[in-house]
Amino acid sequence: MDGEKEFRFVSFNIPNLHYIEDYLAFDSSNPWRLPDEFEIRDALESIKQLGGKVARIYVLSVRKQGESKKIIRHVEAPGIFNEDAFKALDKVMQIANEVGVRVIIPLVDNWWWWGGPLEYAAFRGKKKEEFWTDPQLISDFKKTVEFMVNRKNTYTGVLYKEDKALFGWETGNELECPFSWNAEIARYIKTMDNNHVVIEGTHSQILSEEAINNPDIDVLSTHHYSEVNKSIKNILKNKDLSKGKKPYFVGEFGLTSPENIKAIVDTVINNDVSGIMIWSLRFHNRNGGFYMHRENTGSGPYRFPGFSSGDIYNEKDIINFMRTKAYEIDDRKIPPLEIPTAPHLLEITDVYDISWQGSTGASSYNVERRESNSDNWITIATNISDAEIAYKPLFMDTTAVLGNEYFYRITALNESGTSKPSNEAGPVGVNSLKIVDELADASKILMNEGNIEFLNYQDINKAKEDNSRLKADSGASIIYISPKNISLFKVFAFTDNSACGVTILASESLENFSPLITKLETFPPYKNFYGFFAPVVYTCEEFPVNLKYIKILFNKGVQLSRTEIEYTGNKTN
Repeated sequence: MDGEKEFRFVSFNIPNLHYIEDYLAFDSSNPWRLPDEFEIRDALESIKQLGGKVARIYVLSVRKQGESKKIIRHVEAPGIFNEDAFKALDKVMQIANEVGVRVIIPLVDNWWWWGGPLEYAAFRGKKKEEFWTDPQLISDFKKTVEFMVNRKNTYTGVLYKEDKALFGWETGNELECPFSWNAEIARYIKTMDNNHVVIEGTHSQILSEEAINNPDIDVLSTHHYSEVNKSIKNILKNKDLSKGKKPYFVGEFGLTSPENIKAIVDTVINNDVSGIMIWSLRFHNRNGGFYMHRENTGSGPYRFPGFSSGDIYNEKDIINFMRTKAYEIDDRKIPPLEIPTAPHLLEITDVYDISWQGSTGASSYNVERRESNSDNWITIATNISDAEIAYKPLFMDTTAVLGNEYFYRITALNESGTSKPSNEAGPVGVNSLKIVDELADASKILMNEGNIEFLNYQDINKAKEDNSRLKADSGASIIYISPKNISLFKVFAFTDNSACGVTILASESLENFSPLITKLETFPPYKNFYGFFAPVVYTCEEFPVNLKYIKILFNKGVQLSRTEIEYTGNKTN
């Protein structure tokens, strides 16, 4: 209940809301970072505009043995916490209050992704299984619980145990543990906080009688990723088991077809289940575009308001459906989308590298430009998406004239209207021109020899969510032609940790190619489940006059991500 009104919801999990695991910039070896205010606000505003009332975050991260200290974790050791990490969560709670969205906080993960029982046990030289029963390890975990429940928000001064934005404490995420552990932790939370519900976080699709009857567990929840008929059957059984005893909601589901998603959500609404949250929503990246996290099933993530680049997993259809149902579960009228607020254009130093912080609910953007000696703005591009690619520049001004200086601004659009213009960025001088190939197809390649293959979603987790790459057999090659004298050539590639993925050659003609002096820069990846490829940049800066053909010869274990040919105004012969 929320006051005198029943509290029901259709919403989204936002695992990265307080802690980002997907900072996958090409030159970054560390995928972990803390969200800033822009990102948190974008995420929670998205939930609000989607009609959601609740967002469920992922767990508190725990330091892993032997990992780099550059990686921020919430729990550094028993009773030792990273203040910066918790300030990010403070900001989540502050903005959640402002926006009017409540937050579910799971306290520990069953799995190893962000650290959990294995890591708590390792602090004491013990085994993961002991986490559930060992008095010392339980005491260590209670230090984390106590720290969280009694924490004073650094931005609002409100204690978490008194914060209305907190929906409730979840004992953990998909825990495989004896019920006695859940009971002890729930009871411990209740000794400090009687203002918020405690949710059991076990890894089971069927509610246990122990949880239903335990006085310290207030709300029940299950996750469902099995075959749709089995999921629906189990949800209905759980509703019957909990009826008249405790509220019950579906904490996670998804990674399936739109038809299955619709059937499960309708089951929840039509059978008085309290709520349901799909996995998962990702928000705008402060460096431009969206964070991405492709699941192993090929589904998701969902980005508001849905984009054609997500058609492979029916993103727009599912986003629209979830928004409709979020209002339907409360018999509320669906409002039109809000007109986007003005986006923020990031600093521009290169007309081929233009990005912006996106507007919540914007489906596309228009780009305007004016010359430095003019007051007239000219629209140079319309309906540009910030969701087509991730972790790369959003726009390249290929019509810029060598020697000119420009200012830029953008507007955001959706079906309800157009935002006010962004800030202006510039002046930006055009000192050279470029041919940039994102390798989505062969349109910028003059010719090739041997077997080449353009990749979209194959190995996308390993390749930092790059959905346009080129793979080729050893001995194959591609050739580019430059219209004028080349001053710089770069190849961005992913390798299987071999340093000799390609050889770069050049020629005045299509014969007698000679190797170029190539500088190699690598960005060794953080090791995790995905087995990231190693990002490599090959740079050639020394070009004799009249060289206009560049050949990339493939050796082994390499996928090209992007190529850049920079050239001056001098014509080649």
